[in-house]
Amino acid sequence: MNWSAIAFDWNRVRAFLATAQEGSLSAAARALGLTQPTLGRQVAALEEELGVVLFERVGRGLTLTPSWQALLTHARGMAEAASGFSLAATGQSQAVGGLVRITASDVYATHVLPPLIARLRQAAPLIEIDVVAANEISDLQHREADIAIRHVRSEEPELIARLIAEAQAHFYAATSYLDRRGRVSGIADLAGHDFVGFGDIDRMIGYLRPLGLHLTRANFRAGSENGLAACALAQQGLGIAPMADVVAAAMPGIERVLPSMPPIMFPVWLTTHRELHTIRRIRLVFDFLTQELPDAIRE
Repeated sequence: MNWSAIAFDWNRVRAFLATAQEGSLSAAARALGLTQPTLGRQVAALEEELGVVLFERVGRGLTLTPSWQALLTHARGMAEAASGFSLAATGQSQAVGGLVRITASDVYATHVLPPLIARLRQAAPLIEIDVVAANEISDLQHREADIAIRHVRSEEPELIARLIAEAQAHFYAATSYLDRRGRVSGIADLAGHDFVGFGDIDRMIGYLRPLGLHLTRANFRAGSENGLAACALAQQGLGIAPMADVVAAAMPGIERVLPSMPPIMFPVWLTTHRELHTIRRIRLVFDFLTQELPDAIRE
């Protein structure tokens, strides 16, 4: 091992990786729980240390310079190794066991959590995981779960909430629907299309209005309170639906509507009880999800 060749600071590499994946210094700072100036200094210090320019500005965001795209592979490998080291260093993978209940929306419970839980079980084989697939936000308050993955922040004083990522969504529709009804050239054209409803239709209409999309209840000809059912309706060609990119990627037969439209951003919060946060098995799972979930959402 050539120790003199390993002279850089892991925190700087972590800052580089987060900025590359989040697309901006501000988003990366939020993901890492740092201030933007602190993160910027870490990235600048790594560039100075390596003698390269890692990022170039494109509009309000940052992109990797072409010659340094390959660094991402190594940085991701370091992040995975660091996560594994963190688990093993305290003997958690051997000594910590017991049941941990994780609640998430039905869509996330199906499309996002399973591969994460598989990796967690490899690292901590004594941990038992029960996934509570539910769209309500009251699970933790009623002690129905230990950890919640939600898109809104709980304001209950007895809960700890951590913003771990900003996920992306776009409008999607089945190829069969677009072949039948025609492709969309602009957001104004969407008002003439059918939509699949997720939950409360009036609330959904209000959420989409600031995006420049003026819909009425007449646009919603099918829908469901169940996210998986709503996605399946869209997959069958019953209309256009806003859908997280990570979920759409797992659904064959659908395509993005308006590919050049900026993404719809929504937060992903990880929440637990204050007293449960000090229980070793729950803290282990909470920290694991904090580390791994942001990448899983972007895959």
